[in-house]
Amino acid sequence: MCSLAAFILQTLSFYVADGVDGKQARRTNSSTPLGELFDHGLDSWACIFFVATVYSIFGRLESGVAVLTLYYILWVVLFSFILSHWEKYNTGILFLPWGYDISQVTISLVYLVTAVVGVEKWYQPCLWHYLYRDLFSFMIIVCSFTVTLPMSLHNVLKGYRSNTLKHSSMYEAFLPFLSPVLLFILSTTWVVFSPSNILELQPRIFYLMVGTAFANVTCKLIVCQMSNTRCQALSWLLLPMTPVVLLSVTGVVANETLLLYLWTAGVVLAHIHYGVSVVKQLSNHFSILAFSLKKPNSD
Repeated sequence: MCSLAAFILQTLSFYVADGVDGKQARRTNSSTPLGELFDHGLDSWACIFFVATVYSIFGRLESGVAVLTLYYILWVVLFSFILSHWEKYNTGILFLPWGYDISQVTISLVYLVTAVVGVEKWYQPCLWHYLYRDLFSFMIIVCSFTVTLPMSLHNVLKGYRSNTLKHSSMYEAFLPFLSPVLLFILSTTWVVFSPSNILELQPRIFYLMVGTAFANVTCKLIVCQMSNTRCQALSWLLLPMTPVVLLSVTGVVANETLLLYLWTAGVVLAHIHYGVSVVKQLSNHFSILAFSLKKPNSD
């Protein structure tokens, strides 16, 4: 019971902190674009763990979720997240639907139920012989395609009709989707044509690789929409990823698992390096300390 109470306290604390950090920054007169980058940049990376932990809970047995299904669900989650920042890139207004917050609360409840009754609970039919895995997949897809996507398209279309969009041409407006689409093509090519069926062998590592690369693209879009600069057409991470995928699907590299581990490590290190570099540059630009309210020149 003590561990359960501690988990509930931690979950509520982190969830509340994620919602009040902006108010606290404005109250202390320390609100900067760096805070938005920290908040939404880390959220973009956290999308991986929603899918990876659900895979750990449901498993891959007869009543579990197929790793390929979760792979496509991961992409639904990732594109749902980047839609809001694509919307701000074009309209200048960040509209965050309740989908992300609801997913945080839902996954926390799933953890709690699993801790109390065990994973066996999820293997039982929940409604009309449908399993919980089916309900989970259905909710994710429906929320994305009936709430997140229509709302973002509606807001962008509204800006287009009122002639308030920052980018007038269709090419410039949809440019932020180029790198995510190419990443989807490369990673899906690896999944479909993998000689050793790499997604079945290393699902969590593959999810981590895809999610981290996507988070890197998202963070660059966040920086562009904060600084009112043109979005980078192609993420440089996709350049080395292309030969990595080719080496894998053609069978030139015999140990595909080792190649995935090495490439994932490279992607994670590159993303961390990018994050640290941007934080340092923004801190110097705004003359602030990233983790302190004190000014650099103050005593």
